[in-house]
Amino acid sequence: MTHTSAVHTTDDLHRALTAQAQLPLQFWLDGQVLIGPGYHVTEVKAVSTEAMDCGGQAAAWFETVIQLMDGNAEEARTGFMTTDKFLGIYDRVAAHIPVHGEAEVRFEYGNAHSPALLYHVSHLETGPERVAIHLRTPGVQCKAGDACGLPATAGPQADCCAPAPVELISLG
Repeated sequence: MTHTSAVHTTDDLHRALTAQAQLPLQFWLDGQVLIGPGYHVTEVKAVSTEAMDCGGQAAAWFETVIQLMDGNAEEARTGFMTTDKFLGIYDRVAAHIPVHGEAEVRFEYGNAHSPALLYHVSHLETGPERVAIHLRTPGVQCKAGDACGLPATAGPQADCCAPAPVELISLG
């Protein structure tokens, strides 16, 4: 029997994995395993961002970015990292840098065939044989949608996000 849960923050992820001790941990994208067995957690970043959107609104937030890297063929034979090993790496990092529990957790992954991307967590699926973190690809949106008079999913308007309209010059 599998169970699906929402995971948005670093604390959500930590709690969910703590409850699933010693299970193989997999990362999935679009219904398929994204990263094969033998992967490494190469870095945990506590990221602080200060930004201003095209409508002049300032914002600040924290993210926890966990970087993953493919292992070699020999490491792949050892199988997927367990939830306990993953948490051991995370806890060791969190003892030395200020990781924020309320921060959105994201995973960074790329290889020789695809560029590194920062994936969002869609949900976490637990079963008797494994824990799967389901990822979704990042996207962009007009964060100043209200100021531009647009819903967040609409494209930019000329007076806010988009470049100014180009006036054509007639040569004739």
